[in-house]
Amino acid sequence: MAQRVTLRKRNPYNTTSNRRRVVKTPGGKLVYHHIKKLVSQPKCGDCGVGLPGVPTLRPREYANVSKRIKTVRRAYGGSRCGDCVKSRILRAFLVEEAKIVKRVIKSQQKGGRK
Repeated sequence: MAQRVTLRKRNPYNTTSNRRRVVKTPGGKLVYHHIKKLVSQPKCGDCGVGLPGVPTLRPREYANVSKRIKTVRRAYGGSRCGDCVKSRILRAFLVEEAKIVKRVIKSQQKGGRK
């Protein structure tokens, strides 16, 4: 007959937070090792791609690491990927250029009517 294995936590239900694996100790006993949940990589808020340079941790573990590990040194560092930041900068530049062109055309039309 197989050896009995007792739970080490109070939760008796087979949930995702209560996953366990049977491990044999050097003393020959069988014990449960509770397995932590899988981690997912932080994603870019615009395109949804995984952020390079930011480690994949459980949400609570981010509180224990320093800020330089959670971000990258760029505008929108730990929030957006480099391609999205590049497109945002380009879009802002083009919008400003369009405003300037519109202003120049308006002043030329005003000057031509006189």
